[in-house]
Amino acid sequence: MENFAASAISGDMLSYEGFRTEVLNDYRIAFESREVSFLGRKEVLTGKAKFGIFGDGKEIAQVALAKFFQAGDFRSGYYRDQTWMFASGIATMQQFFAQLYADPDSLHEPFSSGRQMVSHFVTANTDENGNWKDLTAQKNVAADMAPTASQMPRSIGLALASKLFRNTQVLKPLTHLSNNGNEICICTIGDASTSEGHFWETINAAGVMQVPLAVFVWDDGYGISVSKEYQTTKGSISAALKGFQKKPDTNGLDIYTVKGWDYAGMCEIFEGGLNKVRETHVPAVFHVEELTQPQGHSTSGSHERYKTPERLQWEQEWDCLKKMREWIIENSIATNEELNELENTSKQIVLQHRNTAWREYLQPIKEQSAKAVELIQSAMVNDMDAYNQLQDAAKQLQSNTEPLRKDVLKALFAAVNTTKNYPGNEDITSYYNELKYLNTALYNSYTYSNNAKSASRVKEVKAQYADDASIQNGYEILNKYFDALFTNNPHIVAFGEDVGMIGDVNQAFAGLQLKHGSNRIFDTGIRELTIIGQGIGLALRGLRPIAEIQYLDYLVYGLQPLTDDAATIQYRTKGLQSCPLIVRTRGHRLEGIWHSGSPMGMIINSLRGMYVCVPRNMVQAAGMYNTLLRSNDAGLIIESLNGYRLKEKLPSNLLEFTVPMGIPEIIKQGSDITIVSYGSTLRIIMDAVKRIEKENISCEVIDVQTLLPFDVEHSIVNSLKKTSRIIFIDEDVPGGAAAYMFNIVMEEQQGYRWLDAPPKTITAKAHRPAYGSDGDYFSKPNAEEIFETVIKLMAE
Repeated sequence: MENFAASAISGDMLSYEGFRTEVLNDYRIAFESREVSFLGRKEVLTGKAKFGIFGDGKEIAQVALAKFFQAGDFRSGYYRDQTWMFASGIATMQQFFAQLYADPDSLHEPFSSGRQMVSHFVTANTDENGNWKDLTAQKNVAADMAPTASQMPRSIGLALASKLFRNTQVLKPLTHLSNNGNEICICTIGDASTSEGHFWETINAAGVMQVPLAVFVWDDGYGISVSKEYQTTKGSISAALKGFQKKPDTNGLDIYTVKGWDYAGMCEIFEGGLNKVRETHVPAVFHVEELTQPQGHSTSGSHERYKTPERLQWEQEWDCLKKMREWIIENSIATNEELNELENTSKQIVLQHRNTAWREYLQPIKEQSAKAVELIQSAMVNDMDAYNQLQDAAKQLQSNTEPLRKDVLKALFAAVNTTKNYPGNEDITSYYNELKYLNTALYNSYTYSNNAKSASRVKEVKAQYADDASIQNGYEILNKYFDALFTNNPHIVAFGEDVGMIGDVNQAFAGLQLKHGSNRIFDTGIRELTIIGQGIGLALRGLRPIAEIQYLDYLVYGLQPLTDDAATIQYRTKGLQSCPLIVRTRGHRLEGIWHSGSPMGMIINSLRGMYVCVPRNMVQAAGMYNTLLRSNDAGLIIESLNGYRLKEKLPSNLLEFTVPMGIPEIIKQGSDITIVSYGSTLRIIMDAVKRIEKENISCEVIDVQTLLPFDVEHSIVNSLKKTSRIIFIDEDVPGGAAAYMFNIVMEEQQGYRWLDAPPKTITAKAHRPAYGSDGDYFSKPNAEEIFETVIKLMAE
């Protein structure tokens, strides 16, 4: 390493002693982080923890990076960043071990309350009431997730927010969300994961958009067991990216290469490079090479199986801790004896944090176990077999010095059944139910927002109409709605393919970019994955993005960040982080396989944690936008593509009326049969119902309005109590959304108790819809099929 001037580390260190103190502090943090990794691996191998994945070998690069991570910035990282989080003061070693043990106590493990594996961090962006925090006053972390490269798409949005805050006048007053766009997004990724399409789509989008995104590639030479020669063209991601290099007359990004063991060199390059990203909003890639991985990829295997002896020897020689230690001694910053003392002290500190974390994790379980043993042992039974069973269960639980919560529940469950006819059963049953309730709160809560900003808590406000309300096309209703929305709410931005200049392919945004500006309504490339990621990142920073996916079929391209990020964020952070993204799309067309899809089963089963809204017309859609915008929840609104030119009345309270989430609407009263559906299918149903009622059959037609959540007040069962017959109809494949609705109403809500005839479903065919009007007719439910099914059902 070269000699290192104090100014390269910190501009406010005017003395050599200050410089020395900071260097030694950095080494201490790095050394302690390495010890955390070593001890963490042992905890897994001894069975105290389930799985471990650590950041050993990356420590020096991360302490260097932490110096330039400022309040207001966002980290979008992955599971190797523990040292960065320790150095930034966001995580402690004790919290790290608590997460390793899956401690569900949020006071011990404040990042996921035991719901995510170790090395997954987060900072809250809203308070306990759902109000946005001052994000400029803290260093921010977007909630980590494990799928490789999944941190990339949202990074675009986290960086884009700074560009919008800097260049959009209506956003200037939002000083709690941004300091004039001076914040950067720092994204970390392993070298092998740059092979994922997520990486390339994000890099391309960043280069086009020119946003302050800094991507750090930790390169230790391997992706699990596969060396980078088999991962990356030219064996180097920085070499492969040369065509993206920004030049004076082009867009693109800056590319830096550094050695991961060179503390001084990294501090110098990181400082200059990140300052440039911050000031100019030109994105950058920092390729951090020659890193090592002393313990291999994870606790699930040994790297000696796939690394050559020569490679293993090289890793020992060029380990970043070893190289920094040598540099400290060579530059007379500290002696070998001083470093030995620092290291010995650090080892003891790490050990103390591990022991405390384990003790705090185990203590409440031991207390539950002791109480369960006492209750079981004291139960009075007059049957010797039952008595012996109870004593054996108590003894087994008592002898378990490191019980799990499930061990306590299993012992209590056995005791409940053994004592069901004896005194003492009531106390055991009561404690068993108490622990079940407690553990449900620990492990099964926060699928959705749980505070005042929950979309489910938004009260219904009916649409109002003036006596002379105009009749307009559906797209014109939305156009007027979006115009009013952008006029009155500066947080709103909308984007997608063809959304900006032409106002989207169905004209709901026609003319609005010109009126409200290209920083608020704008086009994107054809890149659905990062359109969704862009929306997630903007939402995490307190804006209210409407991200458009042009057709429902293409949602598949953006499904991964929706299912792994937006839909799980409340759960995996236990309500700490909110992501109020609205995804706007449309379906139900007559143009065949790629524009007529209705993959609702896929959507509702992969997006638990999001609201899925299925409006039958554009007025209803506007009300759903209003509801979601009053909340901090993420939602998907699927407009009916073949409804944009149908006539509707224009409400007089466009921005005020709301559609309740999870509350179906009866759109036609009836007494003989209940028909349940949503969206465009309802128009076909209503056509069939006109003919059915000529046969003296009274149909009650219910629009479910939202599939997630679904009929939370059991109003469909209330209808079934009146009619005793029911049909579920939709355009999804057999076993899709119709089966989902069937399951909830028949099984969960016990609707079967009110049936006088078998319940029915009518769905699309199992194949994709064929092209054209005839293809649509024979691929999806039609009025004649509905008519025939109802007549047959009424005859049973």
